[in-house]
Amino acid sequence: MSKFSPEAIRTIALVGHGSAGKTTLTEALLAKAGAINTLGSVEKGTTVCDSDALEKQYQHSLNAAVVHLEHAGTRVHLVDTPGLPDFIGRAIGALPAVETAAMVVNAQNGVEMITSRMMHWASKRNLCRMIIVNKIDAENIDLPALLEKIQAAFGKECLPINLPADGGTRVVDCFFNPAGESDFSSVAESHSALVDQVVEVDEALMAKYLEQGEIAPTELHEPFEKALREGHLIPVCFTSARNGAGVAELLDVLVKLMPNPTEGNSPQLLKGEGEQATPIQADPDPKKHVIAHVFKVVIDPFIGKVGVFRVHQGTITKDTQLFVGEGRKAFKVGHAYLVQGKDLVETDALVPGDIGAVAKVEEIQFDAVLHDSHDEDQIHLVPLEFPLPMHSVAIEPKRRGDEQKISDALHKLAAEDPTFKVEHNATVNQTIISGLGDLHMRYILDRMAGQHHVEVATKPPRIPYRETITARAEGHHRHKKQTGGAGQFGEVFLRVEPLRRGAGFEFRDESKGGVIPNQFIPAVEKGVRQVLESGPVAGYPVHDVRVTVYDGKHHPVDSKEVAFIAAGKRAFMDAIGKARPIILEPIVNIEVAAPEGNMGDIAGDISSKRGQLSGTDALGPGMLLIKGRVPLAELNNYQARLKSVTAGQGSFSIEFSHYDPVPPNLQKDLSTQHAKTAVHAEED
Repeated sequence: MSKFSPEAIRTIALVGHGSAGKTTLTEALLAKAGAINTLGSVEKGTTVCDSDALEKQYQHSLNAAVVHLEHAGTRVHLVDTPGLPDFIGRAIGALPAVETAAMVVNAQNGVEMITSRMMHWASKRNLCRMIIVNKIDAENIDLPALLEKIQAAFGKECLPINLPADGGTRVVDCFFNPAGESDFSSVAESHSALVDQVVEVDEALMAKYLEQGEIAPTELHEPFEKALREGHLIPVCFTSARNGAGVAELLDVLVKLMPNPTEGNSPQLLKGEGEQATPIQADPDPKKHVIAHVFKVVIDPFIGKVGVFRVHQGTITKDTQLFVGEGRKAFKVGHAYLVQGKDLVETDALVPGDIGAVAKVEEIQFDAVLHDSHDEDQIHLVPLEFPLPMHSVAIEPKRRGDEQKISDALHKLAAEDPTFKVEHNATVNQTIISGLGDLHMRYILDRMAGQHHVEVATKPPRIPYRETITARAEGHHRHKKQTGGAGQFGEVFLRVEPLRRGAGFEFRDESKGGVIPNQFIPAVEKGVRQVLESGPVAGYPVHDVRVTVYDGKHHPVDSKEVAFIAAGKRAFMDAIGKARPIILEPIVNIEVAAPEGNMGDIAGDISSKRGQLSGTDALGPGMLLIKGRVPLAELNNYQARLKSVTAGQGSFSIEFSHYDPVPPNLQKDLSTQHAKTAVHAEED
């Protein structure tokens, strides 16, 4: 059995904006606790967490990395998460694995975009939160002003639990032993503010505090945890991972004050599907049935698929039989592992609160629930809210014969990353990959080349235009072919009329008297549908059209299926040409999150893209959500444009709204381009 009970386990995710120093801080905590002998360096590529070759190349965390250490009889699991906006999905995915989300703030840069977003997402998952101000020894920083900005952004409940001293070379305690001088503020006043905040959640303790004027820290533990759970307190710690200031004190704070699995808020679990799903609670009892949640999947070229999970209930050992979600076939845990960066460390048992891993289980997938009883086979987490992948590129193999290898590589990469999507657009016959930004896409392509040994050419995805008609019209074609033996004959008269937008295609047979025998009507429809796939105006699919066959002729000997296919196709093209055909383009709803100061630039940019604004909402301190509608064709490379306008602080999401006719000049350009392509195809 595990030598650690759930009460002696802590789980903390280090989250925040890129370059806040999360990986260096994790390294410092590991070294201080004796989990590693030598302090690694991000610049040299020697840290435990940034073990991927591309992480070393980019000098940024690109994946959520799990490590563990032991301090004061307690096992602490740390999850070092990416801070670049393009990889935020991997940070969000780690939130269900922890009790506490620690926002790491760069003392030089202050509260940045990803920090604000992670604070919001952690709050929505009911996690306890703390703030770690890192790099307190840096030059030209104003820590008092930074603390004020933190409180302005996240509330007055953000209170320092220690304060920097001697120019950021050490910190002084404001909770357990409030004595000494700090670089700013008063240690005694900070202690009083903490106690005042904590006792507010416990009426009996507040009465005692008012009567006695002081409360021992040992009496504050339970209300401290309650204040954390309710978001009534967000402790602020000061550190410098580079010079070690505050690192030992941070370890003590994590162990003594952060919640264990029996004290934190329960994971957001549901049983059942849809509207019938009901909330349930996991009990952090090692003796109960197993419930664990997979929050990370790695497909290693040497050991295969690795599922990293958090145990919420029960105990997992190397002999445990586990089911994956609603799967009916159990797998046996051959080895139970703790995780230390890229290394898996075998252990006897994993109990509630532990973060562990199993390898070589193909059925495991991201967000799956592992359990050892069919009573738990309909349990799942409340879905995480990931940002939608908006940056898309179309890919095609550079070498013939690589299609299957590319498909396999994309499947594996998508299994690891909840914000990477792959789709084949049959309308434009393109494989399209989508992510959260240009860097995300570059990382995917580098992984395909480096790990999976396949290279692809990329280009902007084609816009899925459509064609339709705006008037009723009739068409006719007689197909007659004589080649010396049996000939081909079929004649078709048909009528076309527009349908409402989104109605699709409708085919009717109103011919009478057997002018077209019944066995040839499907051939006429087949010919018509061939035109639907590639319209006559610009080669895009035809939608929202009703075709009615009302007359025709046949020959008792020469009429064949192929003749009526050809006649139906040509008659339909004849009718469309008379029915005032138009090209439709997709219109999307767009929401842009950006600083208030960029409102004018963004509004003007949307208007210049043939878009319309529909309103704005306040998102938080200094941030707005700008809403509107824009033609999808106008958003090519919009991510880069938005990044430039907002200095990297803006983001956007889109969803399909409807189709509208394109402007006449654009229709002319698309039609001309299609005609040139057709001429080149004939010449080839």
